[in-house]
Amino acid sequence: MASPANCRYSESHEWFRVEGKTVTVGITKFAADELTDITYVEMKPAGTKISAGGSVGEVESVKTTSDIYSAITGTIVAVNADATKDPSLVNTDSFGRGWLVQIECADVSPLEKLMDATTYDKKNAGH
Repeated sequence: MASPANCRYSESHEWFRVEGKTVTVGITKFAADELTDITYVEMKPAGTKISAGGSVGEVESVKTTSDIYSAITGTIVAVNADATKDPSLVNTDSFGRGWLVQIECADVSPLEKLMDATTYDKKNAGH
C-alpha cells in the first residue's frame, strides 16, 4: 500500500497532514506493521505546548514502547480518543481513524523538509 501523497513523513515514521493551521499527526502503516499489535496509546492532553522534535506521547506494542515526535512547534488541540480507547485502530487504519493528535501551529514550513510519500515509500521498501 502506498503512503498517502497529502502527508509529509519523518525519519522516525510519523506522518503529518496539514489542514490550514492544524496538523494531524500519526504513525505510518510501515511503523504500525513493524510494531505489530499496538496495545496502548497515550498522548499528551489538549492544551500542551509542543516544540519541534518534542514528544507528543507514546504507543506501546507487544514488542516495545515508542515515543511519537512532532516536527513542528505548536499546541495540541485534539487527541484521538478513539485510538486511546481502541489502540488497534493505529494498526488497522493508521492514516485514517488511527490518527493520534492534532497540533495547531503558526508555521508549518518545517514540514517541507520532511519526506514526501514517494521518497518515504522508496526508503522503506523491502524492509
